[in-house]
Amino acid sequence: MTIEEFNALPPDEMRNKLYTCCSSVTWVEHLATLSPFNSMDHLFNMAERCWHRCREGDWMDAFRGHPRLGDMESLEEKFQNTADIAAEEQSGTTGASPEVLKDLAIANEEYEKEFGFIFILFATNKTADTMLSAIQIRLNNDLETEKIMAMVEQNKITRSRLEKILS
Repeated sequence: MTIEEFNALPPDEMRNKLYTCCSSVTWVEHLATLSPFNSMDHLFNMAERCWHRCREGDWMDAFRGHPRLGDMESLEEKFQNTADIAAEEQSGTTGASPEVLKDLAIANEEYEKEFGFIFILFATNKTADTMLSAIQIRLNNDLETEKIMAMVEQNKITRSRLEKILS
């Protein structure tokens, strides 16, 4: 889809496309009001600007739109509108050993208990071992640091998903 085609989408359809990139309704609404976009770079810049204007509750809305890393069952059941995208992003878990997947599941649970939200990582091109290492390292962060880390990772995910829509 070109930027011109994206700009020409009916408002509800544009919002639906944006929602597959980031499930923060605030982010979607803010960005949609800025249409039309002059270029893809303009869209990407405005998307990032809108994300940085979001508040913590908006971040949590976005985080809730993701399945746990490596949890393909939940991906298919709960996240049908983004299942294909998320499966591709998490493809590094395909073929991972059962031990690594079990350790990843345990680490995900520890993370959620520690921070109150799921672990967010831009997982594209990362192996399950790399994902596991990242979650184990970030479990050492304090809550405020981790919120910022997750926010930054969400922004990377959003950008990548926007790029896929416009490719």
